[in-house]
Formats: sequence, structure tokens, C-alpha cells
Amino acid sequence: MKCNCEPHSGTTPNAARLWSVPLDPVQSAKKNRLLARLPDAEWQRWLPHLDWVDLPQGRVLHESGHALDHAYFPTTAIVSLLNVTQDGASTEIAVVGNEGVVGIALFMGGDSTCSRAVVQSAGFGFRLKAQPMRDEFERSGVAMHLLLRYTQALMTQMAQVAVCNRHHSIAQQLCRCLLIHLDRLGGDEIVMTHEAIASMLGVRREGVTETALKLQAAGLIRYARGRITVLDRSGLEQRACECYGVVSNEYRRLLSDRVAA
Repeated sequence: MKCNCEPHSGTTPNAARLWSVPLDPVQSAKKNRLLARLPDAEWQRWLPHLDWVDLPQGRVLHESGHALDHAYFPTTAIVSLLNVTQDGASTEIAVVGNEGVVGIALFMGGDSTCSRAVVQSAGFGFRLKAQPMRDEFERSGVAMHLLLRYTQALMTQMAQVAVCNRHHSIAQQLCRCLLIHLDRLGGDEIVMTHEAIASMLGVRREGVTETALKLQAAGLIRYARGRITVLDRSGLEQRACECYGVVSNEYRRLLSDRVAA
């Protein structure tokens, strides 16, 4: 296992981030729930190929239509999968955090995908080169079945997001979005601007701002300078549509672990 903590183009990590290399890489890697579920034999094969990576906000892990060279397993970062139109507009179709992997096209046989993967919430993770990922999948062992179940859960999330964006209000979509990110951060604070939320939901910024102000007035959240603090999670769950629960239950069913939508 190696460390890849060089500053990325357009990003200047501070000293704290540069020196956040895990003292125990094995335990750090197992903060990703897919990696943690690998049996020992598979884990021992994967370990030499896993690289620790710094994932700053805004980093693009792969572009639409480009061949993927790595799969990423976030541990503390959150990655948005976005579909982008020709005029540059984008909509989030799914998010990946410590429950999953970015780059399913590598083992599904597509090599590329029509979505863009962008780090939405800064953190860390591990990456695996394309060929070792394909090799492990083609062994047709436990890892293959685990990755296929995860892929089904991810497809459920994508389908439900499409339904939600078409049939539910901005308020319901925003509550779903906040709950999804909250589950993957393990805290009560989300670093996200109204512009970013509007881009993810494919709606106008003004609609997000109006909705966020209503949630704040209701005592559910506090918003200041791009930071959203959730004050009443149960209140958000009551205002969210059924989409959040549908996907959450499917992740739990398929991965036999409490993995949020």
C-alpha cells in the first residue's frame, strides 16, 4: 500500500491535509465498507495494490466518455456522479461515500461511463488500478458477488433519484440530498454551497436558497458561509420523500450492513 498525497492541479492542500497519512493504512482502508467486507484471502491480494489518496473538494476522478484508469474507495470523502449536458448543465444521479466504490465501469466491462465523478465533500480514500480491479472481479469469487450487489444498489439509487427529480418538490429533494450526505459523513455538518446543491439537483439556485431558509426557520438546519449544520435529523426525515427510505433499505438488503442511501 502506497501514499499518493501530492498536491493536485488547481488545489493547494494545507499542511494538515498533507500530513494526514494514516498511521494504520489497513484500518483506514477498512473504513470503506466494501473493503471491510472482503474476506482475508481477497484482502491480502488487494492490499499491495491499494494507494491512499487525498481527495480535495472539486477534484474530478473521471470525465464522461473517458477510459477509467482507477477505481476509488472513499473513506471520508463523498463523490458526486453527475450527468452533464452539451451546454454544461449538470444533474447529480448518485453519490458515493464510504459505503461504495467509484468506477463500476471497470468491472462491468464498459471501461468508460457517461457520468462525471467529482469530489463533493473533501476527504480521503484509496484507489485501485484498473487491471487489478478487473483481475479480482474475473476470479468470480466473493469480491465479484459483493461488487455486483453494490452495483445493483447504486442502480437503485440512480433510478430513484430520477423519479425524485421528476415528481417531488425541491424541499423534498433537498431533504433527501442532505440526509444522503449526512449518512456518509458521520457528523452533523455538511460543507456545500447553494450553487453546488442547485447544480446537483438540476434546479435554480433561488429555489434552493428559498427552501433552505424555510428549513432554517423551522429549526431543522443552520446555514452559514457554505456550511450546513443539521439540527433536527428526524425533522428532515419527516419532510423528505419516500425515495430516501427506498434506497436506504435497498443498500441495507443487498449489502447486509447498515448503509445509507
